[in-house]
Amino acid sequence: MTDNHFDNQYQTIIVGGGHNGLVCATYLAKSGRKVLLLEANEHLGGGAVTNEFHPGFSVSACAQWLMQLSPDIIKDLALEQHGLRYAARDLCTIALDEKGNNLVINGDSIHREGISDKDKSAYKKFHKQSLKFAKLLSGAAKRRPPKLVEGNLTDRLTLLKLGIDMKLLGKDDMRDLMRIALINMFDVMEENFDDELLKAALALDGVLGSHMGPRSPNTVFGYLYRRLGDVFGFKGPAILKGGMGTLGNALASSAKTAGVTIKTNCKVKNITISQGQATGVLLETGETISAETVVSNADPKTTFEKLVGYRNIETGVARHVHNIRMQGNTAKLHLALKGQPAFNGVADKDLGNRLLIAPTMNYIERAFNHAKYGEFSKAPALDISIPTIHDKSLAPEGQHLMSTIVQFAPYQLKNGWDQQARDTFEQLIIDQITLYAPAIKEQIIGSELLLPEDLEQRFNMHGGHWHHGELSLDQIMMMRPFPGATQYGTAVDGLFFCGAGSHPGGGLMGLAGRNAAKEIIKRGNKA
Repeated sequence: MTDNHFDNQYQTIIVGGGHNGLVCATYLAKSGRKVLLLEANEHLGGGAVTNEFHPGFSVSACAQWLMQLSPDIIKDLALEQHGLRYAARDLCTIALDEKGNNLVINGDSIHREGISDKDKSAYKKFHKQSLKFAKLLSGAAKRRPPKLVEGNLTDRLTLLKLGIDMKLLGKDDMRDLMRIALINMFDVMEENFDDELLKAALALDGVLGSHMGPRSPNTVFGYLYRRLGDVFGFKGPAILKGGMGTLGNALASSAKTAGVTIKTNCKVKNITISQGQATGVLLETGETISAETVVSNADPKTTFEKLVGYRNIETGVARHVHNIRMQGNTAKLHLALKGQPAFNGVADKDLGNRLLIAPTMNYIERAFNHAKYGEFSKAPALDISIPTIHDKSLAPEGQHLMSTIVQFAPYQLKNGWDQQARDTFEQLIIDQITLYAPAIKEQIIGSELLLPEDLEQRFNMHGGHWHHGELSLDQIMMMRPFPGATQYGTAVDGLFFCGAGSHPGGGLMGLAGRNAAKEIIKRGNKA
């Protein structure tokens, strides 16, 4: 039973115990502040959580790959001392071919029977250039986004540093970055490669978790954003021992060690406002807790629509909040299997790698076309993990777990997500997997389908959107989450953001939480 006793002597309240909230809370506590963190659910970590979905089978319920966590945060919060353990690191990506002629992407090299030397050489060049661009992006991700108007000296220096970093790319790379950032993955892939499977595998990384297809603008930025992990030392996806909940647990342990008071099963009903100033929170139980500062790890829409209330903010701010694009389009399918699955052309030793089903860019685009009109994809693109290859503790002995990211499943289905629609969509996904793993249907002993509306309900993310808002050029850096709330502060004095809806965005990175804490500390020191 959770002890929810409060002494009302907290300087800062963090609303939401997702990974960014935990990171922010820990940095604030390490600076000497008395911090209370409130989480509505039983478990901490937000999307970094491990759940049992079938007797004996435990799955990373939301995020399934770790590939962007900031090494600075790992070090500063001593996460390895607090239990962060890897079951596997630097995994390859295998783009599956129905006949078994699969493509393997391993760092800067690609392997496939019959693939041309031209594509191999072009990929090395593309990979090298992408890392250059991602390194530039990583520098910006670690800093407070600058304001373009009314900026202070820090903002001017940040812009100057960004300009210098771009200049250091060299004339050719800088020109390429300015050009491709404004187009789409489809066109960039067509410019660089011939192999359809290669083009589709890279294009999929530009659209995962978004309401975009390969032909959509901003997808090049989406691809480069995912490459931040390469800059942070991940040479491929990683799997945590014990599932993604290991990260949530390590962050919680670090937070407690730093002195953060953590209360779970403790839902905030409202953020209390008095004369334009955040003064604390009102719990669902009716209890009020006061604090000098309130930090929301919830997404911006949930924060302002539900926790603050539009009546407490100006009309212009309410309009900005309403216009944030955050329509979830990604589902998860978890399968409990009575044996080890077999995929066409994939050796047993390679089953633990990242497996993709996205044969062509047109295939992905057609899947997206359905979602644009409120329909689920008839042939969705899939990102598959079999974590039990590396971590036997997640399933009973001799049995296996498959976790699949499904692109695209609209948050709002035209005719509603009734049980028949859910069952039909789940069967479509399994049918697609069966084309590449013919015996899979006979191995399934349990399943769980999580649609965007399920992710919204379970993880309190508006629209079920991974990133708390699209990662697009009009919703990044000084535009994230919207003008007027771009440096973690808001129009409500004493109210800050620290979640994925803030700069730099979503993914299990932690930089939004760290950056927010640094900004709060800096403003407090000036007070």
